[in-house]
Amino acid sequence: MTGSGETRALWITGPERAEIRETHVAAGADDCVVETLYSGISRGTERLVFENRVPETEHRTMRAPFQEGDFPFPVKYGYSAVGRIAAGPDTGQLVFALYPHQARFACPKAAAVPVPPEVPVARAVLAANMETALNIIWDARVQPGDRVAVVGAGTVGALVGYLAARIPATDVCLVDVDAARVKLADRLGCAFAAPQDAPGEADVVIHASASDAGLATALSLAGREATVVEASWFGTGQSRVPLGGAFHQRRLRLVGSQVGGIPADHVARWGYRRRLETALRLLADPTLDAMISGESAFEDLAQDYASILRAPDTLCHRVRYAPTPESPAP
Repeated sequence: MTGSGETRALWITGPERAEIRETHVAAGADDCVVETLYSGISRGTERLVFENRVPETEHRTMRAPFQEGDFPFPVKYGYSAVGRIAAGPDTGQLVFALYPHQARFACPKAAAVPVPPEVPVARAVLAANMETALNIIWDARVQPGDRVAVVGAGTVGALVGYLAARIPATDVCLVDVDAARVKLADRLGCAFAAPQDAPGEADVVIHASASDAGLATALSLAGREATVVEASWFGTGQSRVPLGGAFHQRRLRLVGSQVGGIPADHVARWGYRRRLETALRLLADPTLDAMISGESAFEDLAQDYASILRAPDTLCHRVRYAPTPESPAP
C-alpha cells in the first residue's frame, strides 16, 4: 500500500531522556495511513513512563495500544494523535487514533475513529483524556442533584468536573492546591476551593491528584455512605490511605477506576469504539479549549518534553506537526 516508508517519532530512551528517531511505517492490507496534524501529551501517565515509574508487574497492562518497544526503555509511548488519512480507505478523512507521537503512521481502519465535523482537530487531542473522564463518571455513578467534589484539577480531574457539572442540578467543586485553577473551574462551570476550604458531605468524591494528601482530602470530604473514586495512578509509588478515624463509621465506598476496563453495568452494551466515539462528540464545546495549556512543534519535542512533563501547570500540551503536501493543515 502507498504510505509505507520512513517517518519520525518520539522515543523515550532512558530515565528522563527522549529523542526523535527515524521509524519505519509498514501499512498492511487492512490499514490506513495517517499524516499526523496534532498529538496530545497526557502528562500524568507519560511522566511516569519518562521517569521509569511503571511497576514491573504492570509492564503488560500499561502498554499503549500502538506502543513500540518494551518497558522500561526504549519505548515509543503515547495515545492521542489526530491526523488526515493519506492512503487507504477514506483518504482525506480526519481521524483520531490512540497512537504515540509520530509524524506519519499506519493503523487498522477500525482504530482510526472519525473526528466529528463539529470538533476542531486541534481540540480532538483531548479525546483520550475525555474517554477516561467519561469512564470515571460511570464508575462514580453521579446522579442529578448530587454534591460532587473532584480533588485534583489536572486534565482528567477537570474534565470529570466538566462532565459532572452538566448533569442536572449537580453541585460540583474542583479542589486543588493551585489557586490559579479557579479560572479554569469557573470556565468549566464548577466551583473551586483550596483543600482546607472545600465543602464536605459530598455524595460523590473523585480523587485525581495522585498524592497522599489529595486522597486524605477526598476521604475527608465524603458524606456518610458516599462513594470515593480513586482515579489517580501512583505507578511505583506507595500511597498511605487514611482508613482510620471515621472512615468505617461513615461506611464509605472506595472504588478504583481505570480506563482499560468498561464498568460492569455498561460492558454488555458498550465497547471501546463506542466509548471513544462518544468522547469525541463530547469535545464539541469551545469551552474545552481551556484544557490546552500549551503547544510545541514536533521538531522541538525531544528538547521540550522534560520541562512539559515537570511543569505543574501543564494540562493537555498539544504537539503540532508540519503538514506535508499530501496532508494540508485543516
